[in-house]
Amino acid sequence: MKRTKAAGFLLALLMTAGQVTAALASEPELELPVGVPARAVSRETAQIQAEAGNGAASQTAIQISAPSAVLMEASTGQIIYEKGADDKRSPASVTKVMTLILIFDALAEGKIHLSDEVVTSAHAKSMGGSQVFLEEGETQTVETLIKCIVIASGNDASVAMAEYISGTEEAFVQQMNERAEGLGMTKTHFVDCCGLTEDPSHVTTARDIALMSRELIDQYPQIHNYSTIWMENITHVTKQGTKEFGLSNTNKLLRMATNFKVTGLKTGSTSLAKYCLSATAEKDGVRLIASIMAAPDFKARFADAQTLLNYGYANCKLYEDKEGITLPEISVEGGIKSGAELVLNGTFRYLSLKGEDLSSVEKKLVLSESLPAPVEPGQKAGVLEYLLNGEKIGEMDVVTAEAVREAQYGDYLKWMIKIWRLEKAFDF
Repeated sequence: MKRTKAAGFLLALLMTAGQVTAALASEPELELPVGVPARAVSRETAQIQAEAGNGAASQTAIQISAPSAVLMEASTGQIIYEKGADDKRSPASVTKVMTLILIFDALAEGKIHLSDEVVTSAHAKSMGGSQVFLEEGETQTVETLIKCIVIASGNDASVAMAEYISGTEEAFVQQMNERAEGLGMTKTHFVDCCGLTEDPSHVTTARDIALMSRELIDQYPQIHNYSTIWMENITHVTKQGTKEFGLSNTNKLLRMATNFKVTGLKTGSTSLAKYCLSATAEKDGVRLIASIMAAPDFKARFADAQTLLNYGYANCKLYEDKEGITLPEISVEGGIKSGAELVLNGTFRYLSLKGEDLSSVEKKLVLSESLPAPVEPGQKAGVLEYLLNGEKIGEMDVVTAEAVREAQYGDYLKWMIKIWRLEKAFDF
């Protein structure tokens, strides 16, 4: 009798298998107010942060001489201060931030290696402005040329690397523009790889400089191994013989007295661009980026950067959830397995400018009751909400960590046979 009942129950399951359907609703894309991170933010969170005034500082709150500037927190991408942030201007050698991104992209992809030897072309040698005086036919390693670009802002070194990676500078510049588009640098257009050009169409903005600087330091933090070098010698080996050449860092902020650690990044100046700077710094785990464009003199760009960074570190507190929470399995309806493991889709970060006690942040897990099979890895199953003083400050998606395929007729048949054999073995 018990065997008949079990078989009848399984037959009912077999007949209804695959008939359960469901879908998780997805929110439309949001336009976020200034100062709100562009990741892991819901419509409610955007409204809360906007109402709380957790956005960029006004121009009147900070006095700087440059007409265009941005202060960004690197881990969230949140803009803390902006002034003329979207005005198109010549970036001069700050252009090389994008050149360095492409160099490190090529290294990460295994297309080139730090020990590769690069031969200087006549075109690379012909570059004026800031240079390390490479001779035609001279050979230097990729790592040496990176140092020449980062420390001494070598235009000749930049072109030599562009040609080594892409064949021609023109082809490399095309890749620069494609990479910029991928980062959302909507008001940027590059004409050369070093910023020496006076072409009026070679432009970017303070916001776009912050975006590409963030990409460089986030994706390739080893850049700081080079951008913090104050002085270093390289060796020229040419037909004229062997001689030492000293590289001196153009970023004088490295030697200035500050209450934060300067980690880079790139200077630039021409008569057209005036004085530009992308300055990166770190203190108590908070990484800031100050981009300055068209400052009136070289002292002003560093003073402006210090002003912005001092403001940022005086007012910013960063909450970063490195621990997360222990997540349960979620039930899977009609699947080959009854449940699926879950994970957080990233690390939640929240930047406060109001001096809140971030140790009191609370977490609330909101999950769907179940998911219908099939389930794919990375499928949204719910959210982990973060609350401060009872108010929601953001959320992180909870997603599936594994695939669970839909159970088929054969699977149910196997389960029936398995249960039948167990019943027979124990003589139910």
